[in-house]
Amino acid sequence: MQRKNLYILFVFLAFALVLASSGCKRKVQENETEIVEEVKDTLPPMGFWPDSLDLAEDAVRNGETFTGLMNRLGLSMNDAMKVAQACDTVFDVRKMRAGNKVQAYYQFDTTGTGSTDGPALKYVVYERDKIEMVIFRTSEPFKVWSWTKPVESTREYADVTIKSSLWNDMLAAGISPQLIVPLSEIYAWSVDFFGLQPGDRFRVLYEQIKCDDEIIAVDTIYYAEFVRDGKMIPAIMFDQGDNGNLYWNEKGESLRKAFLKAPLKFTRISSGFSYHRKHPVTGKVRAHTAVDYAAPTGTPVMTIGDGTIVSAGWTNGGGNTVKVRHNSVYTTSYMHLSRYGAGIKAGARVRQGDVIGYVGSTGMSTGPHLDFRVWKNGSPINPLKMDSPPSEPIKPENKPALDSTFRYYRQMIDTLKVTANQ
Repeated sequence: MQRKNLYILFVFLAFALVLASSGCKRKVQENETEIVEEVKDTLPPMGFWPDSLDLAEDAVRNGETFTGLMNRLGLSMNDAMKVAQACDTVFDVRKMRAGNKVQAYYQFDTTGTGSTDGPALKYVVYERDKIEMVIFRTSEPFKVWSWTKPVESTREYADVTIKSSLWNDMLAAGISPQLIVPLSEIYAWSVDFFGLQPGDRFRVLYEQIKCDDEIIAVDTIYYAEFVRDGKMIPAIMFDQGDNGNLYWNEKGESLRKAFLKAPLKFTRISSGFSYHRKHPVTGKVRAHTAVDYAAPTGTPVMTIGDGTIVSAGWTNGGGNTVKVRHNSVYTTSYMHLSRYGAGIKAGARVRQGDVIGYVGSTGMSTGPHLDFRVWKNGSPINPLKMDSPPSEPIKPENKPALDSTFRYYRQMIDTLKVTANQ
């Protein structure tokens, strides 16, 4: 009887131990689940823990393919192909640019086995630009995702008086020279940025974008003033909602003048703007950063806007060519002319619509036509897509709101001026 009781007690204790063990296991599993969920919730914005890995910084080389880059960083060609396949719609590997920065993250052997295989490539971060990143997980399961660095937008005030050059004087004042381009575009028709004089002054209210404490871009200029010899030209940002002009003076006049839609009349476009066109004479595929207008020999060619003749003479390929600088932003050229207009020579001033030459077929040409080109800040742009806002004054119903906006910014900029001088 006693032996039977001992047996029952043994079975009971064993059963209790099983229950306790099961309870502990369930509790451990629950705790593990909580820990995993907590880790998932606290993953860094990049999607992995960079601080736990070793970083090697690199860049895409000239002529390097995506798989070639991955292989050079330590991935097998087979795995490199798998990563490329994982890109799907996230990233087009064919658009990877030479010179763009790459960050490779490695993990060394931590098993204590003394492996001599070297560090394992775990992640690669490709910088599309200073803000947009593409991240590649280079181990199973292969994944690709995009990540945007956080940016900070701040309102800024700039007050610069010209002493040597706008660029140097902005740097001396602690202002980003990135402000120069949008400022020159706003004042393109009012201020010659190539002819600034000592004593000229700019005051600007604007918004800038920063990333990692670095200024990435000037986002919006809300108000600006250019002062020379006591005369002020304000630029007030006011959007009428018609996709037209954005900047006006205090009278409600547009700061920008319209270009002519085309430099000649009664024509057709025989060749458009392209970076890959087969040249009709040489047969080679090359960039054609121009619009060709087919027209009879002798058709008058007009300048599309006011400006100064930069050059008027023979050029290789272009034949008789006239080049006009309209302001510090826009320059145009007119090629293959049969002859020049009256008084057209370097340094001459021209007005919008002036005849600067006549259609011809000089230079490398297969027939009479005008090769018309436009540069914006030194880079070629498609003349047919060039922004040419109307020069009409602001709508009468919007003038009171413009006046109010002008007074508001004037008061703000004067307050900032007093604060800066204290």
